[in-house]
Amino acid sequence: MPDYHQETLDALFDDPRAATLFSSTFVVVDLETTGGAPDGGGITEIGAVKVRGGEVLGEFGTLVNPEEQLPAFITVLTGITEVMLLEAPKIDTVLPAFLEFAAGAVWVAHNAPYDVGFLKAACAKHGYAWPKPLVLDTAAIARRALIADEVPNHKLSTLARHFRAATQPVHRALDDARATVDVLHGLFARLGSLKVHTVGDVLEFVKAVSPAQRRKRHLADGLPDKPGVYVFRGHKDRPLYIGTSSSIATRVRSYFTAAEKRARIDEMLNAAERVEAIPCAHSLEAEVRELRLIATHKPPYNRRSKFPERVLWLKLTREAYPRLSIVRELQDDGAAYLGPFPSRRGAELAAAGVYDALPIRQCTHKLSLRTTTPACALAELGRCPAPCEHRISADDYESAAAGPFRTATVGDPGPVVRGLLARIEVLAAAERFEDAATIRSRMVAFLRTAVRMQRLASLTALPELIAARPAASGGWELAVVRHGRLAAAGVSPPRVHPQPTLDVVLATAETVRPGPGPTPRASPEETERILAWLERPETRLVKADVGWASPATGAGRWRPFLTRAEAAATVHFDLDG
Repeated sequence: MPDYHQETLDALFDDPRAATLFSSTFVVVDLETTGGAPDGGGITEIGAVKVRGGEVLGEFGTLVNPEEQLPAFITVLTGITEVMLLEAPKIDTVLPAFLEFAAGAVWVAHNAPYDVGFLKAACAKHGYAWPKPLVLDTAAIARRALIADEVPNHKLSTLARHFRAATQPVHRALDDARATVDVLHGLFARLGSLKVHTVGDVLEFVKAVSPAQRRKRHLADGLPDKPGVYVFRGHKDRPLYIGTSSSIATRVRSYFTAAEKRARIDEMLNAAERVEAIPCAHSLEAEVRELRLIATHKPPYNRRSKFPERVLWLKLTREAYPRLSIVRELQDDGAAYLGPFPSRRGAELAAAGVYDALPIRQCTHKLSLRTTTPACALAELGRCPAPCEHRISADDYESAAAGPFRTATVGDPGPVVRGLLARIEVLAAAERFEDAATIRSRMVAFLRTAVRMQRLASLTALPELIAARPAASGGWELAVVRHGRLAAAGVSPPRVHPQPTLDVVLATAETVRPGPGPTPRASPEETERILAWLERPETRLVKADVGWASPATGAGRWRPFLTRAEAAATVHFDLDG
């Protein structure tokens, strides 16, 4: 006796892609036609079989009058004659009955684009709404599931013999649909061993999914649908790849679909043995944890932020006649620093811009206020005030060269920027556009870093800042920031005052000590992620130990100009900024 069961009401509204192959209802359809394309030929016969859980629920079969002459080769192929079609119903009267029979089911056909194309064209021609069904193509599934040693081709007749179908296809619609049902069930049995269990799995399977993606798809099972970090781990639990998402489960599943086409990810999946999930309170905590984990473990398949410690600084040395030096570490030595720079090229560009705007010496000699040193060629070319020969006093050198740079790092970079703009205008007037573009690149490198540095410093100077943002599910996302580092995070429950949750978050917050520079206790990337979160319109500042502010005449006022300069296609700028 068949095993009947009642579907739940919830199941009726579930995504049909998520339904298992056993519980889904399929309508296997086959057409016979007059030949040609859907917009140029007619349907002569429709056959369909409705199945679920391996049981046949019903059949639909009818001849159709195509209202056109039947080619002779179609009669030879199918055995259908024009006499047989004279009394048959026309397609406009057959369609409603077929659409009702197939309603709510997943459609299946062999070489589905052909059969579905004819049905869709008929619906459009006769004014019936297309139901937009999910469609499985047994030919496409067979191409992915069977190898050449098993079947020489993927014709319906070949597959029917391979799977020992009870009905052999004979180019009549209902018999061919019955044969396709047996082929479908044979393919489903094969897909089970490939961990393809749902309709959505089949749809992804027939796409260009690699063997590694199919083989490792089970790694996505059981992961939480929460914001957080995921870690693909390989042999001996080595971290291979670290990522973050607002839904760990959804993001990890995407690595096993046809949408993921990166070759290095496919290589990573081959080596992966498990996926570790680290749920987080909200997206900001997830982003910060991701950055810290990448910096700690340096997984081979992550390209960005692997070495946040490899930043450079432009240092104005502490000596009688200071000079610029590119260094890897920022020290609490009273010197002026500009940075951080992610690459040496960026630091060198900014330094070249400073040299273009200010008369800072470029030699590396240690100069004395008592003795002189022979001047270099730059002094003879008027590019250096020759402090080595004491042509300029230490006080004048400070006010003309070192002082403006020192001010630019913590306050107004205007003197440097205006000096560069003046040079650009001169070069542009002389039609030396390439040289002017070079100066512009140096100016952008310098100003971008000055803006970034002061923006970071404004936050990292705060001993503690507490902020909240409305959570999507209700309640509040909470963040405790100390000296630019995320010290704690949490989420308060909906319709409950957030203070008790905040008290717990504060009690467990990390202790963060102050330090030198604009990023004393966190990577620049972490502090910038925090800044982006704090600057969202919906974020509310709950508490700050001291005022959070940047200097009114600082680099921040140059941000609109910097945006224009970065996007400019010409070298002409407004000297008024």
